[in-house]
Amino acid sequence: MAIRKIRTQGDSILAKECRKIEKMTPKLQELIDDMFDTMYDAYGVGLAGPQVGMLKQIVVIDTTGDDPHVLINPEILETSGSQTGDEGCLSVPGMSGTVTRPNYVKVKALNENMEEFILEGEELLARAICHEVDHLHGRLYTELVEGELRRTSYEEDDE
Repeated sequence: MAIRKIRTQGDSILAKECRKIEKMTPKLQELIDDMFDTMYDAYGVGLAGPQVGMLKQIVVIDTTGDDPHVLINPEILETSGSQTGDEGCLSVPGMSGTVTRPNYVKVKALNENMEEFILEGEELLARAICHEVDHLHGRLYTELVEGELRRTSYEEDDE
């Protein structure tokens, strides 16, 4: 397992359509493990293949720190409601913006065993699913920002 380099805005790979995954391989399993390591190391809640330089339809998400999801070839089936809030991206470091997304999302995907499953999410999980699936189609959240991007600053704890 390794930490991979996260591609940042301006890298052409982030604007490309990803290819579907046909079968699980040892290299693909290694990619999944590396993507989780990379996401956790960067304090993210989601990471998509192109963000680590792989044009493959694969996403990892963990919005709670103890509920990891692997979505291979994800397809959003249903959305409803809306939520507007701050959104950031590991590929656009130090910035955030206001984005409106569905409040509920139902997605069909394959798991690590290449078995189809349905995942339903609300609030942050719904936002993360939409955000990461957008990456697989060459879209960044910055295209959806209402108003201007803002610098994000994190206060360091002195304790």
